[in-house]
Amino acid sequence: MTKLISDWNANNDFQVSLKYMPAQTYLDGSTLQTAFTSGEGPDVFLLSPGDFLRYANGGVLRDLSDKLDNSVRADFTPGFLESRSDGDKLYAIPMDAEPLAIFYSPAAFEAGGLSEGDIPTTWEEFVAVAEKLTTDRQFGAMVDPAPSYYENFTWYPFLWQTGNDVFDADGKPAFDNPGSVQAMQLWQDLIYGGLAPKQAQGAGASEVNTNLGSGNVAMQQSGIWGIAQMAQNLPDFEYDVFPLPIPDGGTPTTIVGGWSFAVNAEGKDPDGAADFVTWALASQEKEQIQRLVDWTAGAKSNFPTRKSVLEAAEQQGKYEEAHMKKFVDEIYPTGVSEPRFPPEVYKPISDALQAVALEGKDAQEQVSAAQASLEKYMESYDGVKISY
Repeated sequence: MTKLISDWNANNDFQVSLKYMPAQTYLDGSTLQTAFTSGEGPDVFLLSPGDFLRYANGGVLRDLSDKLDNSVRADFTPGFLESRSDGDKLYAIPMDAEPLAIFYSPAAFEAGGLSEGDIPTTWEEFVAVAEKLTTDRQFGAMVDPAPSYYENFTWYPFLWQTGNDVFDADGKPAFDNPGSVQAMQLWQDLIYGGLAPKQAQGAGASEVNTNLGSGNVAMQQSGIWGIAQMAQNLPDFEYDVFPLPIPDGGTPTTIVGGWSFAVNAEGKDPDGAADFVTWALASQEKEQIQRLVDWTAGAKSNFPTRKSVLEAAEQQGKYEEAHMKKFVDEIYPTGVSEPRFPPEVYKPISDALQAVALEGKDAQEQVSAAQASLEKYMESYDGVKISY
């Protein structure tokens, strides 16, 4: 990131300076929102799909569509630009793609009398294996137990595997469906059932080294970034990955998250900021394509959102490492882009999931309550389309 900025500043009048803050402050705090409210929002900022509508509906995002021609647009993997757009207007450019899978400890499997042949492929098998791996010192599995955008993010693919969704094709709330109930029940079986912890270690359930790596859990749902976490923090720890299990008759599905660069339409120089963002993430220059290879397949362990970058990374053997290859071959092809639900959609789903998973409340009742909240919210919603 620092090299990206220094290379740009060396050749352009519009100068960029970096400001860092702790990840949890950025994700769950109010620092960024407060800055925009006071008119002091940054010229360029990182934006997740979960926060996209907050800023798109707030009118603070510069339209970047004038910076990308059709050939560049065609280079992006389908879905990644659309999820940051409103019709023809493009409000952010994605920088990477991060699918979820299950990380597990072969040593824990062996200690539990299990082998590679016991790797679960269905929800029923996942719960059964978690039971066998749960001991006085170790939980059999981990799914995120903390109320947050990230918890919802990790839960959505299980809902999608059932063939259901939060909204229907017409954009109307459709959350009260059997799939929602089944997916919530799975979380309850794992967390309330004592097979998964009610609190994660370290920075949270997205951190593999402090949960799986510490021996606190034997299986852990997390993202492809976990490969870099383990390489940096526990390079000698043996682990492997497998795709998210699915319900009987379900469709293999994972979710693909990823951050974007967005430009403040009310910043000091929106046009200069837009030039920087498109140079950084949407340039067709060989140097910039290589920079994105080095970013996604080097500094981080994840995927690019552009076909040309992925092709270059594969030609350079960047995804030949065993864990990365499983993501390439088995997991990423089943990915669906992270939804861009605003807080008013996220919150009732989160409340329902927390009540079911941590308190053991009835899944159908909580799903119905969430549906009622969504219907009430959508009656007066007037903004960028939630489903794209």
